[in-house]
Amino acid sequence: MNGSPEILMYSTTWCGYCQRARGLLERKGVDIREIKVDEDPSQRQVMMEKSGGRRTVPQIFIGERHVGGYDDLAALERAGELDKLLAKTS
Repeated sequence: MNGSPEILMYSTTWCGYCQRARGLLERKGVDIREIKVDEDPSQRQVMMEKSGGRRTVPQIFIGERHVGGYDDLAALERAGELDKLLAKTS
């Protein structure tokens, strides 16, 4: 999607909610930049600073907006807001 905001997801290799979030975003046809905090533990601190102290994964950012975790992403989808957010230019 040209002109779309960057999608950044902090995750771990074994996280089921991360897999669900990845699947939902892939079905939307968007590129995801994924940072695996289990492979690069220093990134967990970066994630916590960006997310206001949240330690759990996934932590998803669309452009400058912190969406939150999988439940938050799924709630946006159910409300019909996710497509609008993905379409915005950053």
